[in-house]
Amino acid sequence: MLMKPATISEIKKTLFSLENEEVIELCLRLTKYKKENKELLHYLLFESSDKTAFLNKAKKEIELLFEELNHSNVYLLKKGLRKILKLVNKYAKHVGEEDFEVDVLLHFCKLFKKQISEAKRNVVLSNIFEIQKKKIEKIVARLHEDLQYDYSVELGDL
Repeated sequence: MLMKPATISEIKKTLFSLENEEVIELCLRLTKYKKENKELLHYLLFESSDKTAFLNKAKKEIELLFEELNHSNVYLLKKGLRKILKLVNKYAKHVGEEDFEVDVLLHFCKLFKKQISEAKRNVVLSNIFEIQKKKIEKIVARLHEDLQYDYSVELGDL
């Protein structure tokens, strides 16, 4: 029979009942199995205190990846864009705040519009752009009214 995972509340209760050393051991064991767990723990321990610096670092990395894109054919360009989006989604998941996700996605869309001239002629590339715009619109609709206005102005510029 397969292991049935416990609920979040059950895990939370159990973690609170453990000693600090045991919790540390569990965290270290989790980081050994997946690179993503290690990256998340790194963010939480070392970078979560300064989200602005992390946002700027993420934007710079996205800009570098855009500069490295291979424009020789659409397939390689699409593959590179998917790689960048994977990174954008990972950063957004680490931070876990919707305004951060909107900032990073807007930055992606601005760079996309500025650097990808093939998007007008290619359906796949234009779909990538449109899907990200729709994703931003969905997230913005859930934000505070002031933020909604600010982001909708930026979104209108796209």
